[in-house]
Amino acid sequence: MEARAQKNTCGTICLKYLIFLFNIIFWLAGGAVLAVGVWTLVEKSDYITLLSSSFYSASAYILIAAGAIVIATGIIGCCATLREKKSLLIVYLCLLLCIFLLEIIAGVLAYITYQECFPFCYQLDEDLRQNLKTTMQQKYRHPGEEKVTEAVDKLQQEFKCCGSHNYSDWADSVWIQQNKRVVPDSCCKTQIALCGQRDHPSNIYKVEGGCIMKLEEFILTQLYILGAVGIGIAFLQLLGMMFTCCLYRNLEEDPY
Repeated sequence: MEARAQKNTCGTICLKYLIFLFNIIFWLAGGAVLAVGVWTLVEKSDYITLLSSSFYSASAYILIAAGAIVIATGIIGCCATLREKKSLLIVYLCLLLCIFLLEIIAGVLAYITYQECFPFCYQLDEDLRQNLKTTMQQKYRHPGEEKVTEAVDKLQQEFKCCGSHNYSDWADSVWIQQNKRVVPDSCCKTQIALCGQRDHPSNIYKVEGGCIMKLEEFILTQLYILGAVGIGIAFLQLLGMMFTCCLYRNLEEDPY
């Protein structure tokens, strides 16, 4: 009875509720990261196929894996808190610590990689531009390249752009030359049949910039958002680890 009363002290109960609340937030954060990864693969997979680098698709899979691990950790944390099991609390604490360390390592590696590749970033950017330009010129509207065609049309309409660098990239396209057009119809501000025969700025996205620039801006924006979310999750993890250690000390030994 005395031990039971000790477990149910005000401090222990408050810690349990704090950890439970933390786990709900942690679980929701993991769900958000998982959703972003799935959304990237489902909604933006067309754009990924237009780029030569596999970095973007790999990032989406990493987000999905990270989200799943965070959700699983949150569930373990809830079970450990509600059942007051020291063995589960240790597992939960170790998982939190591992995720936190992985976040730090990933951040350090990303910073080191950025510093090392900084002189070559411009060249990498030009390679991406050239690859998208070549894809547009050589695969657009070609037999067997329907997915590329759909991806290019979707890219130009959603980002309100034309060509990789600008609209003139389409001048060397075989399909454009054969069909006596200046640009595809997806470059038009108001898309109707054969609207790509006229390149006036009022008709096409002529001065708005190339698609690769807008695609890069979109990707960077998503990375900044994920970085901010990652910092928030790391801060929550520190609080969670502190609360878990306090709860562990307040609980009596359980017999496993």
